[in-house]
Amino acid sequence: MKILFLACLRAHTGNCTTADRIKDHLEAAGHRCVLKDANSFASPAEVADLITEENFEVALAIHLYKGGRLLLGHGIPFGAIFGGTDINEDVKHEETFRAMGAVVEAARFLVAFTDKLKEMAEVHWISSGRDIVPHARNKIHVQPQGIQTTPSADFDFKTFLQSAEIPLNLGSVHLFLLICGLRRVKDPLFLVNAFSEWHRKDPQVYMIIVGPTIDPVFTEEVHATIKRNKGVRLVQEMPREDLYAALKHCCAVVNSSISEGMSAALLEAMNLEVPVLARNIPGNAAVVKHEDTGMLFSDPEEFVLLSKRLMSDSALRETIVSKAKEYVKNWHSWERERETYQTLILQLQ
Repeated sequence: MKILFLACLRAHTGNCTTADRIKDHLEAAGHRCVLKDANSFASPAEVADLITEENFEVALAIHLYKGGRLLLGHGIPFGAIFGGTDINEDVKHEETFRAMGAVVEAARFLVAFTDKLKEMAEVHWISSGRDIVPHARNKIHVQPQGIQTTPSADFDFKTFLQSAEIPLNLGSVHLFLLICGLRRVKDPLFLVNAFSEWHRKDPQVYMIIVGPTIDPVFTEEVHATIKRNKGVRLVQEMPREDLYAALKHCCAVVNSSISEGMSAALLEAMNLEVPVLARNIPGNAAVVKHEDTGMLFSDPEEFVLLSKRLMSDSALRETIVSKAKEYVKNWHSWERERETYQTLILQLQ
């Protein structure tokens, strides 16, 4: 089949990585899958023209509103994958909620990354009374993200430190990496003040925020805030293989999002046996069990306390990374994800 695949394709973001991985799964089954940036289309009419011009037979989209709504009204069979923004943010607005309800109605199948996301989708569109789509319950399949991590063999850690303007004469540096696109929902500034105060007392600790500009106005705020706070650095997005290599040199990977579907950065760190410290929100708590596969914090002060504990308690650290690695192996199998999408796509024939 010739498949049109719509997703938000900002380079080096979780969406882009997920889309590339699913595209690879589908092409491995012999399909031709053409990946297009949903943000490049102003209306469903533009997608309709593309479908006609390129003779696409079926379609797939990540994010019901950003991608799925562009496939409505064309008659092309399609499936859709929930994003965290769908469930956590877009449902709050009536217009986007109703557009996503239409996608739920029209899609042949839907994929949620976690049982919790599936339950929340069912509440919104099946049993809420707002816009009931009762037959959609059987359409929603749960398939966690499959994880593969291959660190670059050519990565130079000293060069990385220099790019982040971190002194090389500190003896040892304790790095915490926060990986996210720069937008408010990721809340990269949540920990900055507390971390800067910690750095003032312990100059060997640094937090590096790694990620692309998504919201230019907010990015200016991030730059200004970091400029005022010592011990926190901001670097641009990196090739995935280099990022994986950088993770191996870190004390922990951090997630401070206000809402999250499923953080690939956390799962990739867990697979690389790097501890994770995540804000205690439903999307993170779905993959991080406190003091078992990682650490969950509710406020900046708790983050600092848990970070210090993780640095000083080697037995706890070893237990966490071991259990996290096992969790990813058991629940985020790349092979199982491949089988799921290769099977689901056949429903569009």
